[in-house]
Amino acid sequence: KEENLDKKADVLAQKESSVEGREKSITNKESVIEEKRRKLDAALDEQNEKLEKIAGMSSEEAKKILIQSMEADAKQEAAAIVRKIEDEAKLTADRKSQEIVAYAIQRYAGDVVAEKTVSAVNLPSEEMKGRIIGREGRNIRAIEAATGIDLIIDDTPEAVVLSSFDPIRREVARISLERLIQDGRIHPGRIEEIVKKVRVEVDQIIRETGEKASFDVGVHDIHPEIITLLGSLKYRTSYSQNVLQHSMDVAYLTGIMASELKVNVKEAKRAGLLHDIGKAVDHKIEGTHAAIGADYAKRFGENPRIVQAIATHHDDGRNNTLLGVLVQAADTLSAARPGARREMLETYVKRLEGLEKIANSFNGVEKCFAIQAGREIRILVENEKISENDATMLCKDIIKKIETELTYPGQIKVTVIRETRVSDFAK
Repeated sequence: KEENLDKKADVLAQKESSVEGREKSITNKESVIEEKRRKLDAALDEQNEKLEKIAGMSSEEAKKILIQSMEADAKQEAAAIVRKIEDEAKLTADRKSQEIVAYAIQRYAGDVVAEKTVSAVNLPSEEMKGRIIGREGRNIRAIEAATGIDLIIDDTPEAVVLSSFDPIRREVARISLERLIQDGRIHPGRIEEIVKKVRVEVDQIIRETGEKASFDVGVHDIHPEIITLLGSLKYRTSYSQNVLQHSMDVAYLTGIMASELKVNVKEAKRAGLLHDIGKAVDHKIEGTHAAIGADYAKRFGENPRIVQAIATHHDDGRNNTLLGVLVQAADTLSAARPGARREMLETYVKRLEGLEKIANSFNGVEKCFAIQAGREIRILVENEKISENDATMLCKDIIKKIETELTYPGQIKVTVIRETRVSDFAK
């Protein structure tokens, strides 16, 4: 047993010696590695110092520049993605808006009746002309003084013509004259009496007309003063289009488009119906009909959104709401339909020809097109002859010449297009 123990002790001693030898070897290797690490760190520090000297900046500055460069690249990529999304959104929006407008036009097709600016009254005989004129013209003077119209008696057989810038005055005069002819008693006292009665009747007709229009469109709880303005539009025209009928058209079209866009339909119809109420009094009050109409709507308790839509329905859209844009679109649709606003065909054709002739008279113009029923002209210029700056000046010169030489309703948009094409071949 002692021998075995001695042998085991010898083996343990040998193993212990071997472990000690390995420990020394590991310690030596660690020392070598640590030395190499120190040398490597020193070399890296030296290299960084040299790089900083060459670059003229510290490592922190280099990091900052690298981060900024990466940020710029990321922003550029993001901008490209955003631009792509915006372009796709615009295409989708254009297509959807066209569908909504087409649907609105398809759903609503109102009748259009061109209005006249004079009224004619038929006479039972030529003798009646003399009685209307009266002794030394006293009857005709009394009629004109009481009604504020011009009574034209010419060679037209068995008819007289009433002319006035105010359609309501003209209507009062027409009804009064018909009553006087039917009654047979035509003298200054009777004329004043009849005109006074008819004026009250016409005021009542105006109120009833306004109420009927609002009921037909489905717009309720309108202030009586605004109802009166609305009814007055029956006797107002814009380029021979009856303004009350136009307002009802706009109300229907605005309502249809609002329903497609999930906007309040009642509010849209209300804004459309009231958008032109300023035209009932714009010949009496200074200002645009849009501003006058908005002022009346605000004064008589209309919603601020309705007021803004009325005020901005002829703006360029920068200060407009969705409701205002819908009213603008419906207003344009109603007014721009062929035949809605009447002009003589000959005058219309001559105006378009004159418009293109003016544009073609300038050097550098390649071709031009009068579009939108003469409300816009697009001019294509020769790229080699007309520079970007020249195109701006050409546009202004054409506008000046149009304003000087042409007579036209509303305004004409002049667009000068200078096209640049670049082409090459992939080889």
